[in-house]
This record gives sequence, structure tokens and C-alpha cells, in this order.
Amino acid sequence: MDTRLQTCIQARFQLDFPDFSLQTDLQLPARGVTVLFGPSGCGKTTLLRCIAGLERAPVGFFQVRETVWQDSSRHCFLPPYRRPLGYVFQEPSLFEHLNVRGNLAFGQKRVPVHERRVAMEQALDLLGIGHLLERMPQHLSGGEKQRVAIARALAVSPQLLLLDEPLAALDLPRRQEILPFLARLHQELDIPMLYVTHSPQEVTRLGDHLVILEQGRVVASGNLQETLTRLDLPLAQSRQASTVLSVSVCGHETAYQLTEVCFAGGRLQLPLRETIATGTALRLRIYARDVSLTLQPPQQTSILNVLPATITHLATGEEGQTIVKLSLGGALLLAHVTRKSADVLGLQPGLPVFAQIKATAIL
Repeated sequence: MDTRLQTCIQARFQLDFPDFSLQTDLQLPARGVTVLFGPSGCGKTTLLRCIAGLERAPVGFFQVRETVWQDSSRHCFLPPYRRPLGYVFQEPSLFEHLNVRGNLAFGQKRVPVHERRVAMEQALDLLGIGHLLERMPQHLSGGEKQRVAIARALAVSPQLLLLDEPLAALDLPRRQEILPFLARLHQELDIPMLYVTHSPQEVTRLGDHLVILEQGRVVASGNLQETLTRLDLPLAQSRQASTVLSVSVCGHETAYQLTEVCFAGGRLQLPLRETIATGTALRLRIYARDVSLTLQPPQQTSILNVLPATITHLATGEEGQTIVKLSLGGALLLAHVTRKSADVLGLQPGLPVFAQIKATAIL
């Protein structure tokens, strides 16, 4: 057995509808969160349904590590009920006649005791729903219902967790409520997740690997940071263009309500996160529109974060914009500047510059 197959998910599907065709050929990591991203109608949910066996692609191959779930060339197709996966939909779809405990038990009883990989106590703790066990679904908020739905999907001890825009039906406060719980699942469970979204915030908060779909085709697939900073993709050119920095907390300057973090490119200061202990790993999202460039270290500036960087690539964007890709000690960052600024500064690949980032702009 090729050891690479034990650490990857393979998904090759061809499925034709009258007005749409899905064609994918993917190798994805069998750990962490793979985000399927793209506009409505691009095929994200169709791909997820093929993976779950809810759509049977006439030409298809799907394998998780060393286990094949579908191989049309050998007439192999595991029906959905035999696939060890959990599926979370946009709507929670809880059983209204069962309380939370009953909903979770329904999922767990499908799995023999010796095959259970996720303890119910662990799921309750990770999702913060232990106090809701006796509640009926009609007495839960939208965010609570979705957390219960995620816990029910985990109750089957899945080898793969599919999440189809689980926050799409929620308002902004409820989304902000659930995102930290999803991040905890990502950090503490060794279950690969495929997460469908068209929200850039969810991409940067949760993703490790990014797949971008357009009209049923894969236009990009790769490591999150590298794919976000590909200048040939629409994500890098949009107003929502951003990059993710993996950092660790160095300390807090409580007198100024600031937290300092460290990463390969240096140190950053950002709004105080006093409850987060020194040494804790964080992911920071930085919008390209919030990064400015200078050729010399600025003097007497209000901007606290000024970091040495090197330009690696340039691209022409829309509306008089130049997109600049930077390396900060190996960490990648995007900056959007005007074409006039790029010309005046003489920006070109290989040029050393200083990237300026307002502390208040870091998320």
C-alpha cells in the first residue's frame, strides 16, 4: 500500500445535469479542515453529496485513507448508511419529538461500542452543550440547535465530517457564537472535515486546505496560505482579499490594551486578548487593503506594526489597483496599493520594503 494513500482523501467525480456538470479530480489531506469555496451554484454541495453517496456519480472514485467508498470502474458503491461519516446541513433538522439527549443518543446507537472514537462527554464539552441535554429543540436558539446538530454528527464517530454551510441560516451574532466551537473541533479532534462555505471569514478562520470551485470545476486546490495569496485567483483581487498568519502570543501590554504576538516575520501588536495565555497559538486575518508599504522605516508614525518584507510578485488588479505579494521571513502577506503608488515607489519583485499594518485592523 502506498503510504501517501493513508494520509489523503481522493475524490474524482463526473456528474452531468441538463444545465450543470461537475468534474473534479482532487487529492486532499486526511487531516484538518478542507474548505470548499466558491459562489452559489458552483458545485460545492453537489460535490459533498457525491462524497456522502447521496448523489451517485456514474463516473466516480472516492477513497479515505486506505478505504475505497466508491469506484465506478469496479462497480463499487457504498450506500450512504454504510459510509462512516457525519453530515451537518444548513438547517439543524433535529428530531422535534426528542430532547437533546435523545437526539445525540440516536446518532450514537448506530455505532458499536468498540468502534466509538468520539466520547459523548468530549463532544458535549467541545461544543458547550452539556447544560442543554434535557431541552427540547423548540426551546433552543438557532446557534444552540446547530451545535447540537454538529454533536449528533460527531456521535457516529465519523471517519469524515461533512459540513454544508452550517452557519448560512444564522444571523451574524449566532455565527460569531459558533465559530469558536468549530475552531475547537478543528484543534482537538483528529477527524478530517470538508467544510462548504462562500464566506471568506470562515475560510480564514477554519481552513487548512482550500479548494476553489467555479461552474463545477476545480480552479485551485492547495495549502490555505499559499492559495489565498495566488495572484491569479479572484480571491486575491477582491476587496475581501486577506491572508492568514499563524502566530503565538508573546505577552500583553495591559496599560495600552494591547497583545503582542510573534511569528517568523517578527512581532505584531493587536487589540488586547488578555484572556489568552502567553504561548497560545493564534490565527490572524489581515486584509490586503489594511497593508501599506514604504521603502524606508517610517519615523514618528502612529502605526505600531512596521515589518521588513520582500516583494515576491506583483499583479495588476481592477480599478487602478496593484496587488503585491510579500514575504515576511517566509510568511506570506498581500497588500493592495494604487498603481500610482506602485509606480512612484518603483515596486518590483525582489525589492525590500516595509509593511505597515494598523494594530486595530488585525482580526
